[in-house]
Amino acid sequence: MIDFSGSAERITESTLVIGLVLPDVMGTYGDGGNALILRQRARLRGYDAEVLPITLADPVPATCDVYTLGGAEDYAQRLATRHLARYPGLQEAAGRGAPVLAICAAIQVLGHWYETSEGERVEGISLFDLTTSPQATRSIGEIAGEPLVEGLTQSLTGFENHRGGSALGPDARPLQRVTRGTGNGAGAAVDGVVQGSVIGTYMHGPALARNPELADLLLARATGDEQKDIDLPDVDLLRRERLGRAAREGAIPRR
Repeated sequence: MIDFSGSAERITESTLVIGLVLPDVMGTYGDGGNALILRQRARLRGYDAEVLPITLADPVPATCDVYTLGGAEDYAQRLATRHLARYPGLQEAAGRGAPVLAICAAIQVLGHWYETSEGERVEGISLFDLTTSPQATRSIGEIAGEPLVEGLTQSLTGFENHRGGSALGPDARPLQRVTRGTGNGAGAAVDGVVQGSVIGTYMHGPALARNPELADLLLARATGDEQKDIDLPDVDLLRRERLGRAAREGAIPRR
């Protein structure tokens, strides 16, 4: 788990606060890196930004400017679901329009219910109009696609590792049309979910390291400011390499 100790002590009234939700149980795949990406891109633009880790020992505050949640196994999901139901700060924040990024298992926790590999159905917190059931086979490998959300123009890329397949209800829409990989599964050829200010995806990577445009969309919504371009050649190189890999395995545009 990434060490964010000391971040909370530096938070002031002018700080852009990035809530990292339950990294102690929802941090299996390094998705806490998404909070670091948001912090760094905000700082490069001159914002005072800090990550606030919110663990099982903490109530979930409704006052953060933007939130991120990561992936986990079945038992950790149950712990996270119980905690978010007990402390509904995330739900309150989403209700006022705060941007939220949910990765992999977090999508399932934020849905109506998810079914574990043992067949147990667990009630979620219903921020997403979706349900999740186990797929016949596990989805592992590169995932890429074309965004279906206003404000995103570049191909999306990540790495998926999940057995759950998520079915969207009428109040939810997908994040992207999949051109490589499985995404939500069930033959839907889409990945992720968007509902209100909350965005979910099965992309690990961390997702925001691979997709800086998505990071900037979250920051624009959190700050109310248009995010000026940042020249980061290493990030561009990472995108070219990952999209090139996906293109060799399944045709997608190289952007």
